[in-house]
Amino acid sequence: MDWREAEQQFSDDVTGMNTLARMFHDSADRHPDRPAQKYKGGVYDRSLASVGAVDEAPSDDYATLSYGEMQEIIQHLAAGFRALGVGAGDRVGLFADTRMEWAQCDFGLLSAGAVVTTVYESSSPAQVRYLLDDPGATGVVVENQELLDRVLEVSDSLSIRFIVCMDDLPADYDDEEGVYTLGEVYEEGRKRFDRDTFETWLDETDVEDLASLVYTSGTTGQPKGVRLTHRNFRSNVNQMYRRYGPRPEKSSSFPTIDEHTRTVSYLPLAHVFERAAGHFLIFAAGGCVGYAESVDTLKEDFQVVEPNTATSVPRVYEKIYDAIREQASESGFKERVFNWATGVSREYYRSDRPGALLKARYWLADKLVFSDVREALGGNVDYLISGGGTLSDELCTLYHGMGLPIYEGYGLTEASPVVTSNPPEEVKIGTIGPAYHDIDVRIDTSVVPEGEATDTMGKLGELLIRGPNVTDGYWNKPEETEAAFTEDGFFKTGDIVHKRPDDYLVFRERSKQILVLSTGKNVAPAPIEDAFVSSRVVEQCMVMGDGEKFVSALIVPNFEGLRERAAAEGVDLPDDDHAVCDADWAHEVVEQEVAAVNERFEKHEQIKEFRLAEEEFTEENDMMTPTMKKKRRNIKDRYDRLVEEIYGEDERAEPAEADD
Repeated sequence: MDWREAEQQFSDDVTGMNTLARMFHDSADRHPDRPAQKYKGGVYDRSLASVGAVDEAPSDDYATLSYGEMQEIIQHLAAGFRALGVGAGDRVGLFADTRMEWAQCDFGLLSAGAVVTTVYESSSPAQVRYLLDDPGATGVVVENQELLDRVLEVSDSLSIRFIVCMDDLPADYDDEEGVYTLGEVYEEGRKRFDRDTFETWLDETDVEDLASLVYTSGTTGQPKGVRLTHRNFRSNVNQMYRRYGPRPEKSSSFPTIDEHTRTVSYLPLAHVFERAAGHFLIFAAGGCVGYAESVDTLKEDFQVVEPNTATSVPRVYEKIYDAIREQASESGFKERVFNWATGVSREYYRSDRPGALLKARYWLADKLVFSDVREALGGNVDYLISGGGTLSDELCTLYHGMGLPIYEGYGLTEASPVVTSNPPEEVKIGTIGPAYHDIDVRIDTSVVPEGEATDTMGKLGELLIRGPNVTDGYWNKPEETEAAFTEDGFFKTGDIVHKRPDDYLVFRERSKQILVLSTGKNVAPAPIEDAFVSSRVVEQCMVMGDGEKFVSALIVPNFEGLRERAAAEGVDLPDDDHAVCDADWAHEVVEQEVAAVNERFEKHEQIKEFRLAEEEFTEENDMMTPTMKKKRRNIKDRYDRLVEEIYGEDERAEPAEADD
């Protein structure tokens, strides 16, 4: 049976149409003794541990909760939230970084009938005020004292009745009205819990009810609250599971998501990608989620949890590759071996019939390099999922060649979120895969120049989607909702894609980020920026040129790579990064990289001028979103002087950007 047909027909105990809370509790009933969560010790002052709801994990090691234990915590939290006055349909904020308690509070609030509204851990007081005031939140769960103080700073202008803190609090907060620890909520719920009453709460929630308001992280302007129902999320869980679940006809050589799945969660759960793919889907299937301490400790956390899969965004895969390469460059011999091995991996993966010599070279490359890379990620990774941006073909091919296949997909908040992804049976690098079952796809060719929309290779245009996982609109924004849909109900994604004859999609660019040169030529920045991903001397690139005669770029050098090369060539570079950017030698080296990248693109797409920027684009300096997308307007403002050098003061207009 063809995998597409099998995907449509597949169903088992995981698939179905019920609420998210019921979905979890059904899974817990099927797998009471299987591991559900792994949590790290020595990181948090967990108030749940203070009341004995969970054990303290060993420092720098992980403890495990079974599904039965996790379910009991969620039941008691639901009763505790009800005791605080949470009722069906009440909006409650979740303001915390990704950790075990985030997941427990999510299911606890959903079990109590609440609507969970998400707040990014990095949100400023002004953003916190907006993200709690706009949905009319009646309460908020925060991670720690720092985030509690951030809420208290703006609480006078909010309607919240309670604040719950996941961590223990100093005695100073004992008299703070309406402030509780999560341990206290658990204890109150434990005393009050009644199974029949709890089942009533579950039964009273309908799949058509609102489950969550997920606020787009927003590259410009105020974020919009995307209305997502239980049906929206549940449909997407089914769609993902049908593609990656243990279908009967699927060969054992292809990995699956099932009760044996172990994953490491580190992306923000406030973002819909991790919440759906690394949370709802895994718990529905009966898998186990281990929570990383931070992105900076991934190597150690992967080695302890030993996951067989993980979800991430392209920037993290780029960082992992950089770390691997950096480790290999400790000596010239190792770096030469690494570079040779990566070349072999790409050649081997692209070869339909590798000969004996290529097989032997690949065996040696695997023994010398790739096996160490896999061990660094825990030694058990079967596959990785990438979403939230484009991953360069070169890097994706390299991961596949190293025995760490990355299945690239595409989604957006309004689709709960995944729309497409590559199936294990037929991965096509350079694509975001075909659409999931039950999702209708249409290409609006009117948004691209005439003559470029259709050819023998498919259609190019804006992606329009319709399906049970797609939102019905934005919270309290009727005009934006109306503008987001076609008259026959298709959602306008704002993304330009190429739909191939085989129904696989290729992502091109956000329509609002397409550069239209003054010559009338259209340029997609992302493919040009991605072309630098394996460069040893370029860390990041942002392409510009809208309304101008030519394409330019702001380039953040890889300062360590530059200094290593300078040392090898006997060149003295300043210690200060800003001074390095002014050095003629550094500019000449990066210029060589730009020239090499330019050869891959049409003349009008080539970078004609660039400037070196001394500071990496990060979330902390407000040049990246929490989901690691460039805030192009902020970057241009930060490096205004460099943009002015390229184009001049009066020629710097860029279009407004779409929200994430």
